Amino acid sequence: MAKPKLALIPAAQGSKFYSVLPSSGVGDFDFTRSGGATRINSQGLIETVGNGVSRLNYPLIDGKVVGCPSHLLEPQRLQKIQYSEDFSNNWGLIRVTQSANSVISPDGTLNATFLSEDSSNNSHIIIDNNIFSGTYTHSVFAKKGTRVNIGLFCDSSSNVAKFDLDNGVILDSSVFDAEIKEYHNGWYRCVITTTQTTPVRIAILDNSANLSYQGDGTSGLYIWGAQLEQGSYPTSYIPNFGTALGVTRSAETATGSGDASTFNDSEGVLMAEISALEIATNKYINIYKDANNRILLWITSSGIIRAYAIVNSSGSNAFIDTVGVDVTNNNKIALRWQGFTLSLFVNGTKIGDSTVTNNFSMMGLTTLDLKDVTNVNHFYGNTKQLQYFDTSLTDSELETLTSWVSFSDMAEGQLYTIE
Repeated sequence: MAKPKLALIPAAQGSKFYSVLPSSGVGDFDFTRSGGATRINSQGLIETVGNGVSRLNYPLIDGKVVGCPSHLLEPQRLQKIQYSEDFSNNWGLIRVTQSANSVISPDGTLNATFLSEDSSNNSHIIIDNNIFSGTYTHSVFAKKGTRVNIGLFCDSSSNVAKFDLDNGVILDSSVFDAEIKEYHNGWYRCVITTTQTTPVRIAILDNSANLSYQGDGTSGLYIWGAQLEQGSYPTSYIPNFGTALGVTRSAETATGSGDASTFNDSEGVLMAEISALEIATNKYINIYKDANNRILLWITSSGIIRAYAIVNSSGSNAFIDTVGVDVTNNNKIALRWQGFTLSLFVNGTKIGDSTVTNNFSMMGLTTLDLKDVTNVNHFYGNTKQLQYFDTSLTDSELETLTSWVSFSDMAEGQLYTIE
């Protein structure tokens, strides 16, 4: 197999996404973000990186780091909770008490809160005082204590998303979109998405997952890192230590890789190993000269992986779709262009071919961006690798390139992510 001319393998944080090929730095992506942001570091802990520093985000499986990091890109989000870690401040405590700095939190420091019930025969909750309208996602990190179940709800005590912190499962989420994800050292992030406009409640549940029960005056569980953000899915944790109007994590971009001498107009391959944050918006990875000359990896707002090409005019285009693939999972995707034919491969399988009216040699490609030409449809998600080949590869080579392989299967000149 030919050696890639451009290869992005996440290995360093900084003001760029650094490409290992070409060694001249021409393949580096310019990275932008105003302000800091959090990531999962190599120890599985939540860590804040500084202003304009890219994020190497490590994958967690069963709360443990498994595999290589990805470059993480996210849209702008506003954290509306004023005190995301201090539950004694600006929170309403109802039939509960809180004890700060009781256990090590997901950021590795002694700053998590033990929330304990009183002896009332009733609910035992804390209330965030935000009133909101529209679609919002609320989340909190929680860890079992002497209680193992936690609930999140808004206006009605009969509509509660219930989470089991012992087994890491959702017990009931009939009125909310809900999810639970395991973090380091027994912590889980519990999430609901809602359009209800009343403040969100965090509730201790008894061991039968009842919201209202006879408390014993001492039992409880651990919480840390509450978040309320406008949007239909959760993003990385945004700490707030008292900013009344909230804390904004700015949107991120990765653009400007390559130049006119990097790309071969007549033939080539773009390979990406990626996972999207969500399904509902269009996301592009784009090699282009202009809007009428481009090769595009497009994850559509319907969750379809699409290979798309426009050659020398808006009327000379081709596309290939694959459905039934979860784009929020890690997928290996390759687009090949040669002559008049565009081809798509996903996870070791050839999806198909499509033809264009004009020959690809007319394109004049100059730039690789993780967005559209017009600065919209940014790719928000995790990028484990990008490879660009300036020659066409065979079907067999592309099936191998997009397959999941072991270290012993690697051949010289091939780059793979080792899981």
